[in-house]
Amino acid sequence: MRSKCKCLIVDDHPIVRKGIRDLLVEEGLCSDVVEAASAEAVLTAVRREPWDLLVLDVALPDKHGLEVLKEVKLLRPTLPVLILSLYPEREFALRAIKAGAAGYLTKDRMPSELVTAVREVVAGRRYITPTLANQMADLLDAGQPEMLHETLSDREMEVLRLLGQGKTVSAIAADMALSVKTVSTYRARLLDKLKLRTTADLVRYAIEYRLTV
Repeated sequence: MRSKCKCLIVDDHPIVRKGIRDLLVEEGLCSDVVEAASAEAVLTAVRREPWDLLVLDVALPDKHGLEVLKEVKLLRPTLPVLILSLYPEREFALRAIKAGAAGYLTKDRMPSELVTAVREVVAGRRYITPTLANQMADLLDAGQPEMLHETLSDREMEVLRLLGQGKTVSAIAADMALSVKTVSTYRARLLDKLKLRTTADLVRYAIEYRLTV
């Protein structure tokens, strides 16, 4: 018997959405699958009706996926959200779990792992990869030093990521729908929190810790 799971897939790449959709339908995991390409579209869909599963990308054109996740959890606290992203698990998975995600997978994983993850989160459980489990265990170790960038807010991390890609403050302001002044303030906070002196230092830091994906 095929599942009656009602799923919303959110990714700004049509080919990615189709691949996920086909996999979920072929595996009998979901019978009703709807696609969305932006934060605005997913929030409208979540407000309009209930869902059994949300598969959410982090890099959306109009808002960072972790911000979308937080809004979704306010609207539908019990909705299982599986993050599927290019962003490195080491730097973003724990943030997603803390924000309410039921699981986090990077897009280089095998399709079979996505199937397993979907089954777990739809059943009301969390899907935690061994890598993330080790990271969470490290945090329980009182002697484990925290990386400086792990203290950043989601917005600060996004600004750092974009700076690392070589984008200017003006371009980042446009991408994030913020004022240039606000982005400049975030940059100043980054310099302070990461104990750096220049924008070039921020770029090097982002590249060194692979935060630019």
